[in-house]
Amino acid sequence: MLDGWSVLEEAGELARRGESFALATVVWRQGPSSGRQGCRAIITGSGQVRGWIGGACAEPVVLREARQVLADGEPRLLLLGTPDQFGAARDGMTFVPISCQSEGALEVYIEPVQPVPRLVVVGRSPMAQTLVDLANTLGWRAALIDGEEFSASDVDDRSLVVVATQGHFDEHAVEQALAARPAYLSLVGSRRRGAAVLGYLGERGVPAEQLEKVRVPAGLDLGGVPHREIAVAILAELVQLRAAGAFAAGEPEAAPAEDAVDLVCGMTVTARNPVEYEEVAYYFCSAGCRRSFEEDPAAYVKKESRC
Repeated sequence: MLDGWSVLEEAGELARRGESFALATVVWRQGPSSGRQGCRAIITGSGQVRGWIGGACAEPVVLREARQVLADGEPRLLLLGTPDQFGAARDGMTFVPISCQSEGALEVYIEPVQPVPRLVVVGRSPMAQTLVDLANTLGWRAALIDGEEFSASDVDDRSLVVVATQGHFDEHAVEQALAARPAYLSLVGSRRRGAAVLGYLGERGVPAEQLEKVRVPAGLDLGGVPHREIAVAILAELVQLRAAGAFAAGEPEAAPAEDAVDLVCGMTVTARNPVEYEEVAYYFCSAGCRRSFEEDPAAYVKKESRC
């Protein structure tokens, strides 16, 4: 179980690997509560929780809200408890009433963490070097690889690839890049040169739907500009596309566990460890609620059907 600073170390490693996640931090607590100030947890896109925020009352709510934070990219302050413990929620706060048996309360700050872009520039021209230098200035991970040495193993589905070989084995570089299915791929060159390269690859059997993903010419259209400005135009396009959320790539992550409602206390809980009654699965926040249901399941099911 990760805790304390080890959660931040794990977060740094995930960011270096290019994985998105949400970081949840307990910023206030009212005891008794198993979550304490400074407790942290990482919530991945697949719904995995690494670290500790709180017990059965808090975790499923934080998990649900973290998935929403990842979806909309906006952080939020989560208030977990009863209205008399917090009063009215202000702008930027999300109040979620919970009926925790411990009668504790938590404030949890959840923030999205987007990975640093990984840019691979293929070529050895002054423009290619300028582009790498500019990207590194932004804090991106950027690398320059000679066209003859470049292969599909140098990139992955999260990489941003700019082929700037400028006539030196362009077809080879684009074909290798396409094999890795990167999040972005562009070719530095004129439209005429781009058509020739893509036409050649099409004749070699590269599917048309893959060739359509190659942007050519690379970068924003600034007209006839020197090589340094071409590098700026390409980086500007990358920044623009990233801000628009265009670089979502990779295999779909495993679906997170579904949410359910505890029929005893009304809390939203993670659908795990069910109790079967009349061939229907029911889920609970704690052993206490589970036991209450098992003592008279028909009463709780009947109550639910009236709602």
